[in-house]
Amino acid sequence: MANGEYRHVWRIVLRNFFNSLKPRQIKGNNMGKDYIGNIYYEIPADPQRGKRKATRWYDPPKGLDFQEPLPSEWESWLRMRRTEPPTAEEIAKNVAIAEQKKINAAKIEEKRLAEGGALPTPVERGAQSFPTYPEYHTGDPSINPKNKYR
Repeated sequence: MANGEYRHVWRIVLRNFFNSLKPRQIKGNNMGKDYIGNIYYEIPADPQRGKRKATRWYDPPKGLDFQEPLPSEWESWLRMRRTEPPTAEEIAKNVAIAEQKKINAAKIEEKRLAEGGALPTPVERGAQSFPTYPEYHTGDPSINPKNKYR
C-alpha cells in the first residue's frame, strides 16, 4: 500500500459505518403469487458485488400478517431447497390433491360414524409425567413402569 492510503483508513471505516445505517432500497424481481395471496420476490446472487446467495422473501396480503402456513412448494423455494419457483401447473396440481384429501377424509369419517364408531376417547393424564392410553394398558398390576429395570 502506498503511504497515503494508511492515513484515510478511519475515514473509510466511518464512511462504511454510516452507509450501513442508511436504509437500503430493496427492489426484487416478482417471482409469483400463491393461492393465499402472498407475493414472492427474489434478488438474484451477484458474485461480482460480493453477494453469493440470492435473497428471497414474500409479502402477505393486506391484513393477513398471521395466516395459515405457506404452501410447501413456495416454502421450499424460500428456504433455497429448490432453485426455480413453482409453476402454475404444479401449484394447481397440489391444490387439487389437497382438496381430494379433504374429501376422502370426510368420506372415511362419515363411514366410521355410520358403522357406529364413537368419537375418539380423550387421553387420560394421571400423576405420571406421560400420558396413559387405554389401548396400550396390559392390565397386569405386577408390571410397574417405575420398577421395570429392577
